[in-house]
Amino acid sequence: MHSAPPADSKIYAAEGRPSQYIPASGIPSPCLSGVQFPVAASRTGNNWTTRLSHCFDDPANCLVTCFCPCITFGQIAEIVNRGSTTCVENAVLYGLVSMTGFACLYSCMYRSRLRVQYDLEEQPCADCLVHFCCETCALCQEYRELNNRGFDMGIGWEANLDRQRRRVTGAPTSPAMTR
Repeated sequence: MHSAPPADSKIYAAEGRPSQYIPASGIPSPCLSGVQFPVAASRTGNNWTTRLSHCFDDPANCLVTCFCPCITFGQIAEIVNRGSTTCVENAVLYGLVSMTGFACLYSCMYRSRLRVQYDLEEQPCADCLVHFCCETCALCQEYRELNNRGFDMGIGWEANLDRQRRRVTGAPTSPAMTR
């Protein structure tokens, strides 16, 4: 039997489950350590623009990803990191990690970041499971997702940012510059 919740707590109710108490700090109180808290039970995100199995929607990327996934990963990671690391740095790091056999664990972190940035659902299953079972399909889906959201994956973060700025401000036109 539970006593009344502390004054600094929030009440979360999951679908059909009794309410659970979580302190506002987000760290469960020791007196509630036996209580299981629902994790994102009522949160729904947006759908991916393409399915995991639609690798051949972009055949060129599919081939590149099958034979050299570090290139696709580098492109994805540069955009997800918002240019804080380059495509080449990410690709080399992915290649080194793949020699240990843990590339799927490294790349699943970027899938999670991508999902958070665009509020995407974790589907068809957990991010690490998707990358563990189907690494190339996951990378292809992430590549297509960013491409469908307006990124030109071949030019990198900075060039995409410049392209967006030009679209917003509009390029000056001059009658002398016609073809």
